[in-house]
Amino acid sequence: MQIAKLFWGLFFLCLATCASAEAVNVAPGMQPTALTPSLRLLEDKSAELDFSRIQTPAVQARLQPWNKSSANFGFTRSAYWAAFTLRNSTDKAVPLVIRQDYPLIDYLDFWGQDDSGAWQKIATGDRLPFASRPLALRDFVFPVTLPAHSERTYYLRYATQGSLNIGLSVSSETAFLPQLNLEQLLLGIYYGGFLVLVIYNLFLFLAMRDTAYVYYMGYAISYGLYFGVHNGVSFQFVWPGSPWFGNHSLIVLLGLSLIFATQFARVVCAGRQLAPRTDCVARWLLYGMIALTAIAPLFSYGITILVFSMLTLVVCALLLGMGTISVLRGSISARYFMVAWITLLSSVIVYMLKTFGLLPHNGFTQNAFQGGALIEMVLLSLALGARVGEIQKLGYTDELSRLYNRRYFDEQLPREFNLAASSGTPLSLLVLDLDHFKAINDRYGHRHGDLAIRAVGELILKKVRKPMLACRYGGEEFAILLPRTKGEQAAVLAERLVQRVAELDCHGMPLTISIGVASFEGGNFDAAVQLFEAADAALYRAKQAGRNRVLVEVVGDVVLEPA
Repeated sequence: MQIAKLFWGLFFLCLATCASAEAVNVAPGMQPTALTPSLRLLEDKSAELDFSRIQTPAVQARLQPWNKSSANFGFTRSAYWAAFTLRNSTDKAVPLVIRQDYPLIDYLDFWGQDDSGAWQKIATGDRLPFASRPLALRDFVFPVTLPAHSERTYYLRYATQGSLNIGLSVSSETAFLPQLNLEQLLLGIYYGGFLVLVIYNLFLFLAMRDTAYVYYMGYAISYGLYFGVHNGVSFQFVWPGSPWFGNHSLIVLLGLSLIFATQFARVVCAGRQLAPRTDCVARWLLYGMIALTAIAPLFSYGITILVFSMLTLVVCALLLGMGTISVLRGSISARYFMVAWITLLSSVIVYMLKTFGLLPHNGFTQNAFQGGALIEMVLLSLALGARVGEIQKLGYTDELSRLYNRRYFDEQLPREFNLAASSGTPLSLLVLDLDHFKAINDRYGHRHGDLAIRAVGELILKKVRKPMLACRYGGEEFAILLPRTKGEQAAVLAERLVQRVAELDCHGMPLTISIGVASFEGGNFDAAVQLFEAADAALYRAKQAGRNRVLVEVVGDVVLEPA
């Protein structure tokens, strides 16, 4: 019987020896080195193995060399054991730092030997108070000292309800501190970027009172706080004594981020006007997310994080569809939104594939989500600016003709006049009137009168290019400003417009226009209003002369332009 036990013991010991991964050589000044390829891993599906059983030859034989650059297992109920061996071949003891770079691990136990060879356990994790960590850092960091000419094996046990990512590295203390300082600096810049965007848009909101800025700030704040939890910064500085709050705040902040993002997209993309069906789906999804976020703390973290992870992908796809529809229907702000959302969506996909174990856990996949989010925030701020421009343009646009309205003309005429006066360049003005418009309304009806105005407006839009500025001045009257254009050139354009309008086929209605032209050249007018009065007087005389013609007024003299 004793011989049989000895045989099986030697057998399992041989298996463990054959299965052992290569030891990692360490030395003073050692730079951060990944331990993942040198790990031996064991999946404990029952999550019941303890350290005493791990040390038995039978279980040691089950620790298999990993030999891969990453070890992420997605959502799993299994516990995972990791073992690795460090070798110091130098003549001096080497102080080392072993780091687990993913802070969202519920329970993480570490075993190492002291100078007497006794095993020492450190029990930590984000389900335990922050004080359980050997070093007060956002990641799990275990300091060890490897004596000269020695070799030691270390063990870790992972158990978590979220995504399980093993990201172990080892470095000397002297190499770890500069790396830590750089990371702290980058984190400060990162969160400072969020803060600057929030403050900037707060001032814009106070100035404009547009609720879109409220949704943007809510999105930026909740997203920034979410990443604070995700990075372990919040647990380190804000609620180190409340693991329960730290875990559930991650879900709540993710839910708030999705809620504010959805509402922001509905406003910026004008979903109700441009994509009503998609907007309706988004509205009902919004109600559902509000309810789920409110009750999330009542349920298991493992369930809620899986639900919200899937919900994130649904929201990304939905808002991508809404943005696409809005872009196709002419929204400028939606273009910025789409670029921002595609940037975030790409980073979300990378992170979610990593979360579900389909991509390796490394610096890029772990931080892509955060980098994409900050870039998205900057682009969304630009989208808000574009939206303001669109709103202003709507306020300056005549809905019927799609030209600028009188309000915009009254603002731009003095500006262009002063610019021409200061630069010594000419400025011409065309004032147009649709002939016999009252007769058109009386004979064909007001709807056809609107069609006539729309047809003339569309023609003007085709013929007028920047820096020219075309407006519907009121009723059937239009005005066109032509910066850096002399009277003769303006008259040529006016003649073309008269001819093109006469050629229009507008539902069988004959259309003609009369145009008065005036030009500011050589200081012949003292004020913008005089320029307009001159063009308006020329228009009046063109109508008196029989309509369907152009008259140019130059410093009070009226010249009839031949048709």
